[in-house]
Amino acid sequence: MKRLILASNNKKKIKEMKEILRDLDVEVKSLENENINIDVVEDGKTFEENAKKKASEIYEFLLERGDKNFIVLADDSGLVVEYLHGEPGIYSARYAGEHGNDEKNNEKLLNNLKGVDKKNRDAKFICQLAMITDTGEYFKVTGDVKGYIIEAAYGEKGFGYDPLFLYEELNKTFAQLTPNEKNKISHRGVALKKLKKIISSVL
Repeated sequence: MKRLILASNNKKKIKEMKEILRDLDVEVKSLENENINIDVVEDGKTFEENAKKKASEIYEFLLERGDKNFIVLADDSGLVVEYLHGEPGIYSARYAGEHGNDEKNNEKLLNNLKGVDKKNRDAKFICQLAMITDTGEYFKVTGDVKGYIIEAAYGEKGFGYDPLFLYEELNKTFAQLTPNEKNKISHRGVALKKLKKIISSVL
C-alpha cells in the first residue's frame, strides 16, 4: 500500500486531513510517524509557493533516504479578509508574531476590525494543496469557503480562526461545528475532495 505523507507538524490539521482521507486506499502518515524532523521555512509569497516548498523538501528528503512507494502532500492555508487588504493571508499562523498562537492571532484580527460594520467583515478561508508523487509528478488544488468575522470568539471546537469565522448557511462559527460538519464544507474539505480523485488516479 502506498504511503501518503502529510508534510505538516500541525497535529490538529493532520487529524482533520486523516479523517477526510480515511476512505482512500493509502496509508496516511504524518512527518512524526515517518521520523522526519524537518520544519520547512514558509518564506513564499503565495499559499502555493509555501505548499509546494513544503512538499518538495519532504519529497527530496524521502528520495535521499531511499524511500519508494510514497506520495507527499502539503497544505498551506489561511484566512483572507478583504477589508484588511487580504490579511492575515499567508501570515495567518503567525499574524501576531508568534507562530501558532491562536489566541494572540485572533486578538489581533479583532483589534484590526474594531468598529468595522458587518458588511465589511467578509472573509474567506483558503486551502492550497501541493502533492508530489514518488515519480516526481506535481499536482495542485485549491479550496475555499466564504463567511464573515464576528466580533467575539464563539465555540469550543476547531482551531486557528475558527471561533471568529461565521458560516452563514448554518449560522454557526467553524468552532461550533462537529468535525464531520466542518469537514463537509471547510476549505480543507473542499480541496481534499478534489484531490481524492487525483490520488485515486495515481495509485
